[in-house]
Amino acid sequence: MKQFLKTTLLVAATIWSVAGFAAGPTVPLDEAKVDLHDKASLQRGAQLFMNYCLGCHSMEYQRYNRTFNDLGIPEDLGEANLQFTGEKVGDLITNAMPTEAAGAWFGTAAPDLTLVARVRGADWIYTYLRSFYVDESRPFGVNNTVFPNVGMPHVLQELQGVPRKTTEQRMIDGEMQDVYVGIKTDGSGMLSESEYDQAMLDLTNFLVYTGEPMLLEQRRLGWKVFGFLLVFTILAWLLKREFFKDVKKK
Repeated sequence: MKQFLKTTLLVAATIWSVAGFAAGPTVPLDEAKVDLHDKASLQRGAQLFMNYCLGCHSMEYQRYNRTFNDLGIPEDLGEANLQFTGEKVGDLITNAMPTEAAGAWFGTAAPDLTLVARVRGADWIYTYLRSFYVDESRPFGVNNTVFPNVGMPHVLQELQGVPRKTTEQRMIDGEMQDVYVGIKTDGSGMLSESEYDQAMLDLTNFLVYTGEPMLLEQRRLGWKVFGFLLVFTILAWLLKREFFKDVKKK
């Protein structure tokens, strides 16, 4: 009986911890209106990933040529502008950062991002990329409202500018208190606020694509299968009606 109770408590604790992890961040997430039909957005997202993310994060389950073909990028153009590690066009998208060195620099090895959109979701990624802010107490001088104490620098700061938390005075329980209202930049970035938001949406769109490159094809195939089953069902019903017409008469 004691063993049964111990096992039950262990299972309950495990389920509770998993549920807590799956619940996600307490920060409201912004909707990422991704569009996998938008090839221009996907191409811009691929360019951002190769230029700003690939130095630390790999995509070990995605190949360059598959990416170029799906996104409508000629292979010679992709090799010239989106491959920087000397790999062949048929190779997987990896980087040269040693795992042990990454652990020493960042506290842990940078995760592979091939399936990050399937794990985190598009809204989480889109909000996370726009939620860095200056925090001098952190090793890299930045923090993130969606992923507190994140162990990575804000590599996109040159595009966004220097982001800072902003607050405003509001009356709460009869007292004026500082309330967090968002993140604002100092305007020193290469992009305006709207342009940066669009760039992060493009990057999110690309990560959603790499999470399931066959998604659009699966949807197209699904509609074909649905159409076939619908036609087959109608034909089967008509055939059944014809067969049982004489049976009913007898």
